[in-house]
Amino acid sequence: MNLDGFSMRSLTKELSEKLVGGRIDKIFQQNKSNFTFTVRQPGQSFLVKLSTSPQNPAIYITENAPENLPEPPTFCMVLRKNLESGRIAAIRQHELDRIIFIDVDSIGAGGKIQTVTLAAELIGKYSNLILISENVIVAALKKIGTNSSRVRTVLPGQIYQMPPEQNKIDIFNTGVDEIILRIKNFPDFRIDKAVMNVCQGFGPQSVKETIFSAGLPPDIKISELDDSDFKSLAAALEEIAEGGKNPSPCIVAEAGKILAISAVKLNYFPNAEIKTFETLSEMLEKADEIAGSYTPPDKERFTKLVRNELKRAENKISVLENELAAAENADEQRILADNLSTYRYQFRDHSDEEITVADIYGDGMETIKIPLDRRLTISGNIQAFYKKYDKLKRATQYISEQIDKCREEISYLAGVEHSLEISETLAEIDEIKSELVAGGYLKEVRKKTSSGKKAEPFNFTAPDGTKIFVGKNNAQNDRLTFKFAAPNDIWLHAKEITGSHVILKNDGGEISDETLLFAAKIAAKFSKAENSSNVPVDYTLCKFVKKPSGAKPGFVIFTNQKTVYVTPEE
Repeated sequence: MNLDGFSMRSLTKELSEKLVGGRIDKIFQQNKSNFTFTVRQPGQSFLVKLSTSPQNPAIYITENAPENLPEPPTFCMVLRKNLESGRIAAIRQHELDRIIFIDVDSIGAGGKIQTVTLAAELIGKYSNLILISENVIVAALKKIGTNSSRVRTVLPGQIYQMPPEQNKIDIFNTGVDEIILRIKNFPDFRIDKAVMNVCQGFGPQSVKETIFSAGLPPDIKISELDDSDFKSLAAALEEIAEGGKNPSPCIVAEAGKILAISAVKLNYFPNAEIKTFETLSEMLEKADEIAGSYTPPDKERFTKLVRNELKRAENKISVLENELAAAENADEQRILADNLSTYRYQFRDHSDEEITVADIYGDGMETIKIPLDRRLTISGNIQAFYKKYDKLKRATQYISEQIDKCREEISYLAGVEHSLEISETLAEIDEIKSELVAGGYLKEVRKKTSSGKKAEPFNFTAPDGTKIFVGKNNAQNDRLTFKFAAPNDIWLHAKEITGSHVILKNDGGEISDETLLFAAKIAAKFSKAENSSNVPVDYTLCKFVKKPSGAKPGFVIFTNQKTVYVTPEE
């Protein structure tokens, strides 16, 4: 979903027209990849997002103020020190590379104007933000040493080096005829590879659109083209260059998944949905929204932790079940002991490793083999069998209790994993962090959130106006059920499935069947069965929902429930 260098030319022009001359007022960081700058122009302000996310690295003007980290990391503090209160002198692109420079003027020592540059290298997984002063690196979001790259290092104090030259042609500054001549130098190349090798800034989308516009197959070799084909290709190159000068930004999507983004309308997708936008910023913001590129800090870390704990618990229960199976064979030890006790006087101490006798519990025809420890007397072997029998009987009860606890832990961790999946804000993640710390899964000291606000549950309104609330995590589930809900409100939960507590408010009126089914669909949607059909959902009055003493967060027991079957909808 990366924007190629060809499309970034239009983006650079758009940003330059709106932001140059503006003063950088505030700089914030949302997570390890995302930053926002507030830029003030006379009479208006712009919020600019810079993202180095590998999925969609970009710079664009956004309308939505994101949630910021409570404590800005070091690189954010360096940006504040060097860029805040400075004026944007220029926004420029390096040739048609995916590198955009933001030059910022500020007043330095002695009242002199000094210029620092923020280089946004938006090149997929190698994306980076680098602060430069007089061509020397001041700081970098991602430091790259010799262990990471032998070609180009990025470290404070070093001279800033551009990525290696690719010896390609800028379609906006070179005639199409010269491009065609260069393409002809690759007779053995497929046309798509040849165009990408020659045209600077062309990514897969620009190449495919050019070849589609020329009416040529993408896998045809250059040596197979005739004069009319080259004329068609030249016309297509001129057309896409004109499109780059007068952009028509678009997102190509299919079944809710983004296939491509571009500054020019892409026509080579026959069946996909193509949505165009007025500006590239609008397009990039929508692409971010669809892709869900923002991930609250620590969400991935906590998700990995919980999944590891889940795997550990699942492995443990497997071991315990094997031990239980062995412990349930305790009667075998008692039978051996009883038989040996019956025939004990027929055998001498320390003489046999195994004896075979008629089984006293059989029908008279069956025999049983009894292994003996020659180091022990016959009496000692009998005591050893009885001792093992007693131990296994005790173990059966203990292991059964451990298995029950393990199953409870698996159910609890699955609930935490579900909470992490639906959490989107720092406050929500902070509540889950508190829960993990309290449960002993995370050994960290909690830090304050940025706003100190508690995370709020989801809330919906049924068609008849009835309010419905959904917990996003176990802490919210407990608050909703035991502090927020009234005794006669209706409590819903997917039956025996990990999910959220749902509260259907009842302000004294009668709840219609339609509203109850609406709430049940929400309960199914916010559960692990969200993609299933005919999901069973239990419901009962809140006064019949109790929390056992010492139970884990989110765990409840309930009575007087009824069950409906629903299919969740988006």
